[in-house]
Parts: sequence; structure tokens; C-alpha cells
Amino acid sequence: MRIAVRLVLLCVLLSGGSSEAATPPEPAGYRTSDYRSAVPATVNGKAALTTEQAAEVWRGHGAVFVDTLPQPPQPAGLPQGTIWHPKPRYDIPNSIWLPDTGYGELPAVIEAYFETNLRDATRNDPSRHLVFYCLAACWMSWNAAKHAASLGYTRVDWYADGTDGWAAHDLPLELRDPMPRPAQ
Repeated sequence: MRIAVRLVLLCVLLSGGSSEAATPPEPAGYRTSDYRSAVPATVNGKAALTTEQAAEVWRGHGAVFVDTLPQPPQPAGLPQGTIWHPKPRYDIPNSIWLPDTGYGELPAVIEAYFETNLRDATRNDPSRHLVFYCLAACWMSWNAAKHAASLGYTRVDWYADGTDGWAAHDLPLELRDPMPRPAQ
């Protein structure tokens, strides 16, 4: 698995995914389409964390790491009685996974889910350090970091390379289940 992640990351880098020319400017609003595309270098005017910086924060246990990768839906049209298991998600250890919270427009139930879980994870302390991530070249964590700041969280960082960058640096990953979600 790590070899495949490295190959994907190498392809992104060789295709110019990390060059200045390929880095779009930070938009004023939320990203609402093309979530898997080149991302800006900043969110809320603040530079994204490098893998080395994210690892240093993680090792210091000073932040809540929040994964925003959407949870894959069950495929439509499965025959009755078919057993389906979603693809396992491997995360930065001790993270919380809040799937579907990185879309540009959140349904009210997902917005409440996001707010409640951030409040619980920070023990209702808006100054608690939050680090949002997903995958490389994914706007989900960018949107979520922007949204958290709009909710009044004052120490918000974005780790743009996400689990792809983490795995490429041979840092540990652990199997993660999403935080329970309300019925929609």
C-alpha cells in the first residue's frame, strides 16, 4: 500500500502538482466542485503545514487532528443479501474522522455534526489547536479548516498533503472508524 501511495504522490509531483504555477490562488469562498484538484498553498491566509511540521505537532500531542475524507457510500443496485464492507480508512494516529464535513455546502445535519464533534474534541475550547487533513490535492480539508475558523476556532491549521504525504514519509497510520453520524 505504501508503494502505491508513493507512486501516486510521485506522479502528482512530476506532473507539477507542487509547483508554484500549478498552485491556484486561495479563493474567498468555499470550494463547491472539483474537490480532487490542485489546492492553494494557504487557507485563511495561513500556509499549509508541511509533513515535517504536521509530524512535529502530532508528536507534541498539542493538537486535535481531524480527517474530513468522505465515507464511501454503499454502491447502488447491490443484490439483496449482498454483504458490503467499505474500504478501510487508515489515518494519522489519534485523529478523529468526520466524513463529509469538507463539502463547500453542508446540509444542516452535517453542519451540526461538525460543530458538535469539534466542540467535544476541543472540550469547548475555541483556542485548542486543530489540524485538518484528508488526501493530497483534496479540497475537503481546506473547506473544513475554513469552516472551523468561521466558527470561531482560533488555532486552525491545514495539512494539505494528508494521509498521502504522511504515508510517503513512512509515518504511522492506524485504522479509523468515523465518528458516529446522525441519520440524514
